[in-house]
Amino acid sequence: MPSPIVIVSDALPGETLAVLKSACDVRHLDGRDRKALFAALTDADALIVRSGTRVDAEVLDRAPRLRVVGRAGVGLDNVDTITAAARGIAVVNAPGSNTVSVAELTVGLIVASARHITAAARSLEDGQWRRSEFAGVELAGRTLGIVGYGRVGRQVARRMAAFDMRVLAHDPYADIADADVHATGLDELLATSDVVTLHLPRTPGTAGLIGARELSLMKSTAYLVNTARGGIVDESALTRALREGRPAGAALDVFATEPPGSSPLLALPNVVALPHLGASTHDAQLRAGREVAGKVLAELAPLLSPSPTAV
Repeated sequence: MPSPIVIVSDALPGETLAVLKSACDVRHLDGRDRKALFAALTDADALIVRSGTRVDAEVLDRAPRLRVVGRAGVGLDNVDTITAAARGIAVVNAPGSNTVSVAELTVGLIVASARHITAAARSLEDGQWRRSEFAGVELAGRTLGIVGYGRVGRQVARRMAAFDMRVLAHDPYADIADADVHATGLDELLATSDVVTLHLPRTPGTAGLIGARELSLMKSTAYLVNTARGGIVDESALTRALREGRPAGAALDVFATEPPGSSPLLALPNVVALPHLGASTHDAQLRAGREVAGKVLAELAPLLSPSPTAV
């Protein structure tokens, strides 16, 4: 029987696809080219994407044979899971693949914010030597507030406890039973913390969770860090709040619209902004690709096994 056809429409480390290549016809293309994607999906059995390919209803309409969509990463923001489910198309991802990478980037952004690392580096690149303007604060003895206590939130808590920070966490859906982490309400966390870091998915319930009211509760000396998902923070409200000096600064790896274009946040001196680098480590990409490849192969198993013989 012919090998199942697997379309890979975003870049993945080649070694992650070895298990698929041994059993399937793996074809690569750029998923941002919708015309090429539509043509390739005509006889595709599986589609593997990262964040660059938008798998909406129009894409699924062009894939009559599709059995599975694999997202080599955590979020499924770019996959129409409702339409896929209605058509019997499985959607798989790699929920734990980037946990360590995102947690480590979060730690880096917290330190960068507290010590003004980005602004100081830019100043020195401009030929200036303004040490007094970039005096920061120590993290030891201060309070970290974690909103969302899932995989990444827990890893951040472990790492920042090593900085001798007091750790608070808010998550109505998690059992916060770690001895060194104190569960609290969102308002109390925002008002008490010196650093607030977000680690929760974007859902209808979390979109705009941190708005003008929530930002007004934060200390004027506090920092907000978001390595979770864009849209959880009201960016217009954050821009106004940062201009007014409450909170003192923000470190953002994600935006409501990506790339963020001419977002006013990018022009603020008290913002550290990154182009969604949370999962951008070789280690995380290997884990994500391998995990999703295995799950896709499992969904294609009926096409790989001979049909049972009637007796």
